[in-house]
Amino acid sequence: MTLCISIAARPSNIGTRFHNYLYDELGLNFVYKAFAPTDLAQAVAGIRGLPIRGAAVSMPYKEDVIALVDALHASAKAIDSVNTIVNDDGVLTAYNTDYLAIARLLSEHQLDPAQSVVLRGSGGMAKAVVAAFRDAGFTNLTVVARNAAKGQSLAEQYGFTWQAEIGSSTAEVLVNVTPLGMAGAEEDAQAYDDGAIANAQVIFDVVALPSETPLIRAARAAGKKVITGAEVIAIQAEEQFVLYTGVRPTPEQVRAASEFSRS
Repeated sequence: MTLCISIAARPSNIGTRFHNYLYDELGLNFVYKAFAPTDLAQAVAGIRGLPIRGAAVSMPYKEDVIALVDALHASAKAIDSVNTIVNDDGVLTAYNTDYLAIARLLSEHQLDPAQSVVLRGSGGMAKAVVAAFRDAGFTNLTVVARNAAKGQSLAEQYGFTWQAEIGSSTAEVLVNVTPLGMAGAEEDAQAYDDGAIANAQVIFDVVALPSETPLIRAARAAGKKVITGAEVIAIQAEEQFVLYTGVRPTPEQVRAASEFSRS
């Protein structure tokens, strides 16, 4: 049996349920387990030495693992952040399937690089989203983030502009990469107001739980094209699955696994 794992400070069952569902569905002799390491260097050494086929990497380890692997795929280099490690006979290669997922969604939803973009957020996931927009050819993007140091640094790194508050700003594409609308304390918050939604063409909310956030519900009601966090999390997990197993599940299998993982 082949072992794949996740390492995170606060492990989630979402990835475990997604991968194990597909292993069973496809009859693969794999198993997926989640761990909270007490020593990151030892954990990565364990991936290499046991050997563990692959590992998902979550906060707060996405940048710290870079020094512990042997090679960086272009997806990880693009944002200096790792969310997946693949072990090929003791050689560890790091990827970022969040970036791959965003890039794929921009293509699949046929967003036009000429469209203007406003993006709220400045965390690690925001970096993946901003980099994917840049690499897809978008040039008119504004990062909105109250944290001036992080927001300005993120925008400047990829050649975009920054502002502290959303104010009356709007754009053809509105992107939320903040916790606004996420299940928990801010689940009733709508990341953009109805006026901004009315003036937009596409609403993209990276929040995955729930997939139907207040922002997505408002966008659907206004008849706008939407891209949801459920799509992001499913694609990034699918790309991890392919890297680990060499098998690409059907879209229907991915959809079923994603629904099961979030149920």
